[in-house]
Amino acid sequence: MIDDPKKILVVDDEAQITRVLLRGLESAGYQVRVANDGRAGLETFRTWLPDLVITDLSMPGYTGLELCERIRQLSEVPVLVLSVKEDEPTKVKAFDLGADDYVSKPFGMAELTARVRALLRRSATPSQSDAAYEAGDFKIDPQQRLVEVSGKSVHLTPKEYDLIQYFLANRGKVLTHRAILTAIWGSNNTEQPEYLRVFIANLRKKFEPNPRTPKYIKTEPWIGYRFDPE
Repeated sequence: MIDDPKKILVVDDEAQITRVLLRGLESAGYQVRVANDGRAGLETFRTWLPDLVITDLSMPGYTGLELCERIRQLSEVPVLVLSVKEDEPTKVKAFDLGADDYVSKPFGMAELTARVRALLRRSATPSQSDAAYEAGDFKIDPQQRLVEVSGKSVHLTPKEYDLIQYFLANRGKVLTHRAILTAIWGSNNTEQPEYLRVFIANLRKKFEPNPRTPKYIKTEPWIGYRFDPE
């Protein structure tokens, strides 16, 4: 059992799925509440203030994507998306709206609880420094989770912020795909490079002068990436 049980909100309109998640997560020591559509999920989120949200994509009321977007306007708690949709555009949209992880249905309860533990662990880890610092064209403010590039503010999702902070902390180094995936998504995701491709593409669109010929995030073929903030 968990000494200080975290609160997990499950939002899904499939009764069988919610029963499985409720039983499995409570057995793992978490407090769990269930909502059967997106609107009810948002209301429960506002009143109960969970530590993590698990949401389906296709639901009545707000969809999972709409719910994720509204949650991000209120909080930075981890959001894990469940869906039978495995196409890359859907994953890109979910990540771009602030999702932290994406699990395809059907799923194994052991894998899902491992991902929940990893998300909660990372969300509870304090930043290395509360002081703002600069590196080349980049300035980062950990207290407000803000990033400026060449004097212009760049809006980043929570996971994009984690990625750019990791790059800044390791600027100039060649970082392997596995190292980045482990640092940002945890050891359970080292074989899912599509996560990384999606986020690198999004970051390049947001601050590279020309995303087709990156100035800051350089690709090291077959190895990973190198971040040069100058």
